[in-house]
Formats: sequence, C-alpha cells, structure tokens
Amino acid sequence: MSDSTQVERPSSEEACPGNISASSGEVRAVTLTCAIGRRNVVVGADFSIEPGEIVGIVGPNGSGKSTLLRVLAGVDKPRQGRVLVDGQTLHTMRPRQRAATVALVAQDETPPADMLAGEVVALGLTPYLPPWGLGAPREQQQVAQALAAVDLAGFAGRQVHQLSGGERQRVLLARALLQNTPVLLLDEPTNHLDVTHQLELLTLMRSLNRTVVAALHDLSLADRYCDRIIVLHNGSARAPAPPAQALTPDVVAEVFGVDATRVQHPLTGENHLLITPREARR
Repeated sequence: MSDSTQVERPSSEEACPGNISASSGEVRAVTLTCAIGRRNVVVGADFSIEPGEIVGIVGPNGSGKSTLLRVLAGVDKPRQGRVLVDGQTLHTMRPRQRAATVALVAQDETPPADMLAGEVVALGLTPYLPPWGLGAPREQQQVAQALAAVDLAGFAGRQVHQLSGGERQRVLLARALLQNTPVLLLDEPTNHLDVTHQLELLTLMRSLNRTVVAALHDLSLADRYCDRIIVLHNGSARAPAPPAQALTPDVVAEVFGVDATRVQHPLTGENHLLITPREARR
C-alpha cells in the first residue's frame, strides 16, 4: 500500500484536535526490550493499551520512561520485541504512515528560534500534504484552531525565541494535536507549565478521544488523570493497572522511597494521592 493511501485522514477541514475514530489507537508492546547504547533499561515489557485510554508511565529518574516512549513512537528501535498499533508493526511502517499513526511530544524539545509558532504547529500537517503544501487558508485555520486548543490563540506570528518555556511546550503540543494521530505520546507534558496550564493540559488530554501515553513525574497528577499506570522499576515495566492498584503505598515506598496515602477532598469528595517524605512520620 502506498503512502498516499495511508494518510488520508487529516485532509478534511475537520482535522483538528479530537477528530479520531474511537476504534483506532490500540497499542501493544510485545516482549519489548529498550536500550540506551549497550545498556538495557527496560526489559521484557509486555502490555496492551486500549483505544482511547489515558495511560501514565511513572518511575524514578533513569528508569527508562523517555526511552520507552521513544520506542513506542518509532523514533528508536527496540533491542528486542515489537510495537504494534492497531495490529501493524510500527517500526516497519513507512515514515509518512508512522507519522500519521503516532505523534510524540518529546521532553525539552526546542524548535529553531527563528521559526514562528504557527510554522512549528503547521509541521503537524506534513504527513498529509504534498511538498510545499502548507500555507493555504484551510491549513492556516487548522493551525489557529490547534493553538487555541492549548490557550495560545493569536500566537501564530510569534517567534519561538519570544516564547516562554511553557508557551513553547504548548506550541509543540498544538503541533502534535494537529498531526491528528490516533496515538499521542507525551514525555513530561507538564514540564515548564504553571499549575493552571498543567491542569488544563491534562483535562484536554482526557477530552481528545485518542490513545494517550504520558510519562509523568508527578504521581498525584498521574493518579488523578490516568485510566491506568505503568510503573517502571529496576528494568521492568509492571503491567498497566488502575491508579489505586498501580500506586499502592507499598509500591510507592518501594519504587520512590516516599510515603503515599489516599485522602478525600473536603469539597469534591474525590480521593487524591498524598505524597510525603518518609521522615515526616518521625
């Protein structure tokens, strides 16, 4: 099958955040081993993520969160095993098909300083357009919609070097939204964001009707916004489980060396994960 027949989805005027079929976006890791150089950092990962699920990846620094995400995105190849998206092996896809299947917002990615925010976002349309196909009014409208979705309406003409770290992060997210893939991978998406935009981003993440896999440092945010959580520890990836099962006090103590307890919010009645240093008990 040629690339032109595999990337039809975003050619309509509706190709903006959220327009993904609920039946697409299943991700499977099959006996996956991920490495940095010669060192294996995640070994034998075997899990499935259902279409439309929000799955968090948590673990200490150096546990392999970013490495696993890059393999799941097809950016890096696994040392062993396979990644399947909707039954197709990701790493054997042609580049345009892969770019229409999975979008990655990497941690601390910095676009060229002389680019405009709108130009960065417009790169999300690249898999679906012929060379030099950007710039038509329809594409400009799609860029504006994606920027508005991340609370950056009117920023299309801003140069990247004029943006704060948090604004650059949201520009990159807008690019991924415009890419309109069934699978969205986010590496520390709340990095550089103030608390307002952290919560808005994670709320948006839950509204996208697509499969989202996000590496998160903040266990409380992972607990609150994810359907299931994968815990990385000592080279292994624990099977995805609902937050209350994945982040038990015993697991949090073993993996992160801190205490965790669940408390009820006095106004909403929702349960929240409360993290405290272990010495706070003394």
